[in-house]
Amino acid sequence: MSIYQHLCGMKGKLYLIPSSLAEDTSQHIMSPQVKEVVKNTRYFLVEELRTARRYISSLKLGVIIEDLHFEILNKKTRIPQLQELMKPILDGKDMGIISEAGCPGIADPGAIAVAWAHEKGIQVVPISGPSSMFLALMGSGFNGQSFAFHGYLPIDKKSRIASIKTLEADSVKSNRTQVFMETPFRNNPLFDDLKNTLHPNTRLCIAKNLTGSDEIIQTKTVQQWKKTNLDLHKVPTVFVIYAGN
Repeated sequence: MSIYQHLCGMKGKLYLIPSSLAEDTSQHIMSPQVKEVVKNTRYFLVEELRTARRYISSLKLGVIIEDLHFEILNKKTRIPQLQELMKPILDGKDMGIISEAGCPGIADPGAIAVAWAHEKGIQVVPISGPSSMFLALMGSGFNGQSFAFHGYLPIDKKSRIASIKTLEADSVKSNRTQVFMETPFRNNPLFDDLKNTLHPNTRLCIAKNLTGSDEIIQTKTVQQWKKTNLDLHKVPTVFVIYAGN
């Protein structure tokens, strides 16, 4: 914080800092802006402490990790806790939010901190970086004018199948691309349900381990996928379906 900020009682900025999607990709994936912000920020809200520390170290910025201040912001964090978590920003210090993977605020608990910051008149600065949702959509070849991201589908098989049918029907009716994901160890059961539930001509894109060395982005009809042997177990994957024109 500058002397001017201190004298005027100015608040700090809230930076939304993207993180890497795949291991050992930080150096060539992250923009100079990401590195500059991380290098000059000392206060962070993170989903998981160990992952955030490792990510910052991977950027090789010469930052001493022990000099940084971390607070946990995850799906269990409630709005009343934010006042204490974000005390540094009210005192004029910049803060950064780092998600487990991808961009803060997109399918991510960081959104509640961003909403809180707006209510308090704090400047929010989103920084561009890898988002699995948008990379999958870009690589699918599907309608990018009308799309919806649904996060995770229901765990219960019956509810999940009903959800798949609803998404497909909406895609037909609205010419909309549907994007969703699953916890990696449940990828294969979801993949099976998609192949067994969707119409054979519906197109399905599988985006596996995006930005990684073994990245796969493939679009096929469901009928074609039924003839393909692809193991998605424990690998971060985004699913995209399109049944429009």
